[in-house]
Amino acid sequence: MEIAIIAHDGKKAEMVQFLNEHSEILHHKNINLVSTGTTGEKVSKAGFNVNALLSGPLGGDAQIAARVAEGKCNMVLFFRDPLDRHPHEPDILMLMRLCDVHNVPLATNPATADLLMKSL
Repeated sequence: MEIAIIAHDGKKAEMVQFLNEHSEILHHKNINLVSTGTTGEKVSKAGFNVNALLSGPLGGDAQIAARVAEGKCNMVLFFRDPLDRHPHEPDILMLMRLCDVHNVPLATNPATADLLMKSL
């Protein structure tokens, strides 16, 4: 199973904390993590194996959206910062739309992500 992880700058520490809290599930279920570039760097430094793609603003969100469309990605955990502006908003919206089109679970906050992880 592949889970994509993305976190805006103000949410990256929260993503690392979330993964640490759910590390047993991730390891027990043999989950493959894929991420946008900078999120991947932070998560990798925390000891997780992750396939880091491009940074979000440089196309990483679009790369993950393509993985969703291709059926490679089974879940997306995207810790968004709703109070900040993001120049790559069109890519973010495309990713969210493709999750809906392809019926891929998408969590945009830790509470929803926690529910998805518990469902595994």
